Amino acid sequence: MYGTQSKIDLALEYQSQIQILRPSIHSRRANLTVKFQDLYGFTVEGNVDDVNVLNEVREKVRERNRVWWALEASKGANWYLHSTNIGQGGGRALKSSLKLSSLANAITLKRLIRQGIPPVLRPKVWFSLSGAAKKKSTVPESYYDDLTKAVEGKVTAATRQIDHVRTDNNNNVFDIHEIWDWFSDHHLLWGLTLLAWFPLDLPRTFPGHPWLDTAEGHAALRRVLVGYSFRDSDVGYCQGLNYVAALLLLVMKTEEDAFWMLAVLLENVLVNDCYTNNLSGCHVEQRVFKDLLAKKCPRIATHLEAMEFDVSLVATEWFLCLFSKSLPSETTLRVWDVLFYEGAKVIFNVALAIFKMKEDELLLTHHVGEVISVLQRTTHHLFDPDDLLTVAFDKIGSMTSNTISKERKKQEPEVMKELDQRLRRLNSLNVNGK
Repeated sequence: MYGTQSKIDLALEYQSQIQILRPSIHSRRANLTVKFQDLYGFTVEGNVDDVNVLNEVREKVRERNRVWWALEASKGANWYLHSTNIGQGGGRALKSSLKLSSLANAITLKRLIRQGIPPVLRPKVWFSLSGAAKKKSTVPESYYDDLTKAVEGKVTAATRQIDHVRTDNNNNVFDIHEIWDWFSDHHLLWGLTLLAWFPLDLPRTFPGHPWLDTAEGHAALRRVLVGYSFRDSDVGYCQGLNYVAALLLLVMKTEEDAFWMLAVLLENVLVNDCYTNNLSGCHVEQRVFKDLLAKKCPRIATHLEAMEFDVSLVATEWFLCLFSKSLPSETTLRVWDVLFYEGAKVIFNVALAIFKMKEDELLLTHHVGEVISVLQRTTHHLFDPDDLLTVAFDKIGSMTSNTISKERKKQEPEVMKELDQRLRRLNSLNVNGK
C-alpha cells in the first residue's frame, strides 16, 4: 500500500500536506465566508474563526504525528499489534497471565487512538486493529478480484438500487430527495423504513469531490458496493452505505482494503440488521439512543419530549452514515478511529455529546425546526475533533458495550412488533388499492 517510501519520507510528505490556511485580508476584515479544501479533498466553508480553529487542529496533528513516529521508532513499526484491545471487551479479555508490557501498550494505544491516528498511518492501523486484515487472511488472496469479475454485468435488486432510482409498478420514477424532504416536512419517521428501498445514485455521493465525483471514483465506489452486496445478500445495498464506502475509499487508498473495512464494519463492529431492508437494527439503535438521552441528558430529553420532537429526525442519518454526512471529514475520521477500536458504543457517545454540547441553546428552542437548525449548525462547524470527543468520553459518563447490548435486547421485541404491524398495514393498503 505504501510502496517503497520510508517512514521518514511518508512523515515529511504528510507534513507538507498540512498547510496553514490564510484567508485574504478582505475576508479577515469583513468576516466573510471562505472556502478551501481539507486534507481529503472536501470543500469546506467557514468563517475566519473556523479557519483559526482548523490551523490549531493541524498544529495538534503535527504534535501527535511526532508521538506516533517516536513510538514506531522505539517499539517497532507494528507495536500496536502486540497490545490487548481493552476497548470492545470492556477489559474482560485481560487475564491474570497478561504481561504488564502488553497491558501498558493497550492503555497507551487506547489513549493515543482517542487523541487521533495520524492520517498517513490511519490506513494500516485501521486495517490491523479493526480485524479487517484477519478477515481478509481467511480467504484466497484473489478473493476481491475474483468477486468483482464474477459479479460484473449481473443484475440484482441491489445493483438496480445502486444504479437506478426505483420505479413503481407503473414504471413511474421516484426521486429519493423529494421523498426524503416530504417525510422530513411531515415528520413521518416510518418513512425511513421505506427509504431503505430507494438508492442515492452514485453521482450524488459527495458531489463536487475532485475524485469521488468522477467516472473513476463512481466506478470504484460501485465495485465496492456491488461486491459487498453479493458477499452479504441480506444487506445487499442500503441508503447510507454509499457515504460510508466512499469515505473508506479515500482513507484506505485501494478498493480492496476499503471493501474489507466495509466488511468488518458491517459484520463485526456495528449491530446486526442496521442496513437490512427493514432497518430493524437501526430502529433498535434509535430507541436505545432515546433512552440513553433521557438518562445522560434528562433536561434536554424532557424539553424535546414536551415539543414532541423525535430524536430520530436527526440521529437516524448519524447512525446510518456514521456521521460522514454531518461532521467535517477529519472530525468524522477521528470518530471512526475510536469506532474501529472500541466498537459501536462510540456512536452513542458521540451522538449524546452533540446534544450535550448545545444543551443551553436547545433548552431555549420552541419548535422542531429550531432544534434541527441548532444541531445541523453545530455538526457542520465541529472542526476541532477534540471538542467533540472530550465531551463524548469525559462528560457523558461511562457506557460499556455490555450495557448497550442489554438495552438493545430490551428494545428488539417492541421494534419487531411495530415493523410487523407496519408491514401488515402496507400489505392491506396494497390489497385495497388493487
